[in-house]
Amino acid sequence: MRIGVRLDGLKQSTWGEYGIRFVLGGVITAGAGVIAKDYGPVVGGLFLAFPAIFPASVTLIEIHQRELHNEKRAQQDAAADSAGTSLGSIGLMAFAATVGGLLPSTSSILAISAATASWLLGAGAAWTVWQIFLGWFQARRTSF
Repeated sequence: MRIGVRLDGLKQSTWGEYGIRFVLGGVITAGAGVIAKDYGPVVGGLFLAFPAIFPASVTLIEIHQRELHNEKRAQQDAAADSAGTSLGSIGLMAFAATVGGLLPSTSSILAISAATASWLLGAGAAWTVWQIFLGWFQARRTSF
């Protein structure tokens, strides 16, 4: 799988779909704020690490692909987006752990810079392990 950016996908979305993403992202973020108020910033931060627009984006991907292709392709693309979100969340956990460990004792610029590097390394390592696992799984599946 090659990682890339395709801007032509932006033309396929409508303003209503962007609105859905915005509203759901805001609701999830506000929910994390309520949790943080009741249970503290550590617990609230865990919920904020949840990619806020994931529910809307995976739903919209599935709808678009069903319209363009078929049900199976829609499910595969939604599953691929879900896997990518999971791998990115591993990077977000590395980011949060780094900020939490460095911020009390170092400058905020250094903490954020180190956390950004941790996010990149964590998400990249998760993606690499995922690719190795997929290669191993596909090799085992074809041998039967």
